[in-house]
Amino acid sequence: MTEISEIGVVGAGFMGSGIAESAARAGIVAHVFEPDEAPLRRSREGIEASVARRVRGGKLEAPAARELVERVHWTSDLDELGSSEIVVEAIVEDEAAKVEVFRALDELVGDKAILASNTSSIPIAGLAAATSRPDRVVGLHFFSPVPVMKLVEIVVGLETADATVATVEGFARQMGKTPIHTKDRSGFIVNMLLVPYLMAAVRMYADDFATREDIDDGMKLGCAHPMGPLELCDFIGLDVLYSVCNSLYDEFKGHEYAPPPLLKRMVVMGHLGRKTGRGFYEYPTS
Repeated sequence: MTEISEIGVVGAGFMGSGIAESAARAGIVAHVFEPDEAPLRRSREGIEASVARRVRGGKLEAPAARELVERVHWTSDLDELGSSEIVVEAIVEDEAAKVEVFRALDELVGDKAILASNTSSIPIAGLAAATSRPDRVVGLHFFSPVPVMKLVEIVVGLETADATVATVEGFARQMGKTPIHTKDRSGFIVNMLLVPYLMAAVRMYADDFATREDIDDGMKLGCAHPMGPLELCDFIGLDVLYSVCNSLYDEFKGHEYAPPPLLKRMVVMGHLGRKTGRGFYEYPTS
């Protein structure tokens, strides 16, 4: 199968930057788009710091590190993604915002280009319907941090072509990831299993059933999880989890997917976890 040589990434946040870095590690040119310069600068600094750590750790030689960073192009001009073979959307978990991105990309990229979303919960059908190429629209759900985590969920939409699935599976393997396939249902495989577990921990904490430390220690020491559920909530981001919960609840109407009131209050107050310095725990911000 022909390897991918050039991709676009819409969104220069933590996930988009991680996708670009992982692609560049595999020798793929990655164009990272954001309309504003500040997130582009943070993305560049983050990737450069990540690559520098690999050099210090002896995992990468300095010349190879320079070449890796040079394969990532940061831009505020969406047109620069026009030659991409695959464009991965990695913006905020909001369906309306994603639909607008897919409409713009559909007009921009070549007819053979594949449009993929890194959504963690939003059904692909709505994104595909906004384009003239539903057969070439697919979900590519990477996991955080992307350069470390090996899994990619390939979300197969109602009209996604077999050839599209084969291409993105090859792309995932080219990046050193293990792809798994899932039908187009909110939450896909991992979040459909993970979210009820995390929300059960939030409800347990909100009801004063146990302390946050005992909840987390129970799962780390009793089930050998590397991170407790409340720690994991903070790592993912409470705003992201709140959006995923709402998407799952809208689709299935199951109580286990409904975001607890405490989660909503924390999001409203800006206590989003590690990225803001405060969630279920407090974190240094510098």
